[in-house]
Amino acid sequence: MEKFQIPDWAYEFHGHKCPFMPIGYRMGTHALQLLGVEKSPNHEMHVLSEMGVGHPQGCMQDGIMASTGATFGKGMMEKLYYGKVAATFWYPGKGAVRFVLKNEFADSLAPHEFFKYRKKGVEPSDIPDEVRQDIIDMVLTATIDELFNIKMLPDFIYTPVKGSFAKEKCEVCGEYVFERYLRVKEGKKVCIPCSKHESAERGFYYPKFNN
Repeated sequence: MEKFQIPDWAYEFHGHKCPFMPIGYRMGTHALQLLGVEKSPNHEMHVLSEMGVGHPQGCMQDGIMASTGATFGKGMMEKLYYGKVAATFWYPGKGAVRFVLKNEFADSLAPHEFFKYRKKGVEPSDIPDEVRQDIIDMVLTATIDELFNIKMLPDFIYTPVKGSFAKEKCEVCGEYVFERYLRVKEGKKVCIPCSKHESAERGFYYPKFNN
């Protein structure tokens, strides 16, 4: 196929050239097409990324944000901490679709020289340009069918958290905290750090969809 084009600003936003930001960009671009929507300027598309922490493949998420407009900053992307190169895209009134990188394509990337550098601890920006471009071209010239397993989720249920501007000052440190994160300690309304409580939102979230 003709090489898929990713705008230069997406690489600049991400900070370096690697294969997984383009994988996320292609994932997001195709999700928009399947759902019949445009890039979200406000709070439309929601993405549930199955990435966790400590995975270099998490670069995928910057590609998704760049292509869809569903950013962490706008609260439109959540991490499920499954440790998978996968994501579900949900758009109000349009439905949902899940993408997962095919094992076969992941296996085709694994022997590449790029990963030999990474396993030695070499940062992507310090890997020779020709090595990086070669593995990126593998992503950009692959077909969607070669890249992803895709499943439409007609019964997917997702309820976004309702936004609120309400906030109060923590009665210990004096800093503003949004009300839903206030805790009560010794009769005082306090923030999570001052309460010494763990955030209740660090747990796993299991979205509901038909298997």
